[in-house]
Amino acid sequence: MPRPRQSGRHRRPEPVAAPEGAPALVLAVPGAPTAASRSLAEEVSSIARSELPGLDARIGYVDGGDEEFPSLEAVLSHAAAERKARIEAGATDLKDSPAAVVVPLLAGPDNALLRRIRQAIMNSGSAAELTDVLGPHPLLAEALHVRLSEAGLARADRARLFTVATAADGIILATVGGEEAVQAAGITGMLLSARLAVPVLAAALDEDGAISRTAEQLRNSGSQQLALAPYLIGPEIADGLLGAAAAEAGCASAEALGAYMAVGRLVLSNYAASLGITLQSAQGAPTR
Repeated sequence: MPRPRQSGRHRRPEPVAAPEGAPALVLAVPGAPTAASRSLAEEVSSIARSELPGLDARIGYVDGGDEEFPSLEAVLSHAAAERKARIEAGATDLKDSPAAVVVPLLAGPDNALLRRIRQAIMNSGSAAELTDVLGPHPLLAEALHVRLSEAGLARADRARLFTVATAADGIILATVGGEEAVQAAGITGMLLSARLAVPVLAAALDEDGAISRTAEQLRNSGSQQLALAPYLIGPEIADGLLGAAAAEAGCASAEALGAYMAVGRLVLSNYAASLGITLQSAQGAPTR
């Protein structure tokens, strides 16, 4: 027998669907294209699709350039060509909308990468819109907390009475992208510090000596058991960089954020905000 339809205030709201003819969401993936980065990007796109049925989500690689890893420019050119063909076929509702909305798969600002993304948009002739990066955001502080707890470096929940013997009493929040990225990471770091009740300082992986200086600063302030928390999605950093940074700081490291549920939801949130689409809070989509 079918389940009875819920009614009243406990009824689950009908899921929002992507508007007819909505622009494609193009995830701009940084770093060297690999099977791992493709799997991560596909999972993030899948999360976004599950939150907004009917969403046309595509993946473009900043350093791509072949059939397996299509470049961002090629993906945008294809989206623009499809939109043009539909307008020529009589689809008048598409004239005032972009061919695509590009969402960088970056937790924080990286001006060098963002310049390349903007150049790819210009070269494609697609007039696509570019959204902000994903952070700072409270959901990323939550994701960092989860990754630290998974590595045994933080308690999963401050409300619980048990302790973790290896829990860190000082966190280095590692990012890339220079001083602007460090400042942006610091905002999420304050949120993480409030969750863990330990000091959190941001430092740039791509600045010589920044990690070791930050580790020394934390130790001088009384922290003895440090942990490295990557404020990074994953594809934007070279292999071995996190391990080298952890060795430099003399501490253990959590995993990068990866395809955590909040990452997919923030990607969708940026896309929706760009188009003025209202996402239902019941679907877990954060507002920006």
